[in-house]
Amino acid sequence: MDADEGRVGSEGLGDESFRRLVREWLSDNLTGDFAELKGLGGPGREHEAFAERLVWDRHLAASGWTCLGWPVEFGGRGLSVEHQVIYHEEYARANAPARVSHIGEELLGPTLIAFGTDAQRARFLPGINTVGELWCQGYSEPGAGSDLAAVTTSAELDGDEWVINGQKVWTSLAHLADWAFVIARTVRGSKRHAGLSYLLVPMKQDGITVRPITQLTGTSEFNEVFFDGARTDADLVVGEAGKGWSVAMGTLGFERGVSTLGQQVGFARELSGVVDVARRNGSIDDPVLRERLTRAWIGLRVMRSFALTTLGGSSSGGEDSISKLLWANWHRGLGELAMDVVGAPSLLAPGGELDEWQRLYLFTRADTIYGGSNEIQRNIISERILGLPREARL
Repeated sequence: MDADEGRVGSEGLGDESFRRLVREWLSDNLTGDFAELKGLGGPGREHEAFAERLVWDRHLAASGWTCLGWPVEFGGRGLSVEHQVIYHEEYARANAPARVSHIGEELLGPTLIAFGTDAQRARFLPGINTVGELWCQGYSEPGAGSDLAAVTTSAELDGDEWVINGQKVWTSLAHLADWAFVIARTVRGSKRHAGLSYLLVPMKQDGITVRPITQLTGTSEFNEVFFDGARTDADLVVGEAGKGWSVAMGTLGFERGVSTLGQQVGFARELSGVVDVARRNGSIDDPVLRERLTRAWIGLRVMRSFALTTLGGSSSGGEDSISKLLWANWHRGLGELAMDVVGAPSLLAPGGELDEWQRLYLFTRADTIYGGSNEIQRNIISERILGLPREARL
């Protein structure tokens, strides 16, 4: 098939015309076997129909619905922020399956465009665009979670290769990824932000061991990853060796992009489901629960307003932290609210099988921890926005 065959064009379309195009394409394509994937996947549910969702992702790619915001010269669509927001909203409203290539497309791809070499872009961007290669993120460690600057995983040059030793943890989809971008300490004796490098590392090699972590939900999308003499080519360092902190922070900035608007549509669907349960079992007549449901709806509107206000603008880093606090605490609260709406039956799991509200409650306990804990986000806000003294380091 020709590379451009079947790709959907949207050049010159106004917002509403583009919205109709996206909505109609999803309606026409989420049929047959793909229709069975609706609503599957996502945080805490990445195990659901992964192989089938990978096929769906590649179908999206062949039709031109991946890498929408990437510049055209790097294989993207070059769409405006407004059109990207519309796409993610319509994708969520269609209940389309969760993407399996988010880490490569939304995190690494923009990082390579911003900081990578021409050779790195030529090597990796096409595989991300076509969903031919999957990626995972090697940041957190047992002693360096939210405090990323405390990483101890090391890498030393041995001829024309980096040799990597150490451990990463909470690595999403590492058991399925072809590659990882890894933060490692490449300057011996360095501390904190200095001496770190951003390396691209093949996962399928003898020097890497992946060990799944069983979560409260019973699933294992997170992993421990052990590097024991793992190797990668010397030229697969993004940015300057020893100065990878700014690259790593750039990736975190890309993580909180336009896809968050789609995330909020998913949140709205969950809230609607909780309201439906409240109506069916009569708990909506409880004035306390009814007020909490109302406050949850208001919280969604606040999140959307904040996201639209700050999206695409310059950021000191504090705005991203405010956004993380808003959605993480809201979503954790929704899990608690769902259990209270269901009532006593929420405490039972016949046959050991969790229902959707129990899974929501258990997984959202982690929302205020992963991606930067509440404590870290508040420190960032206090230091970068409010100008308060920096937290003392021991």
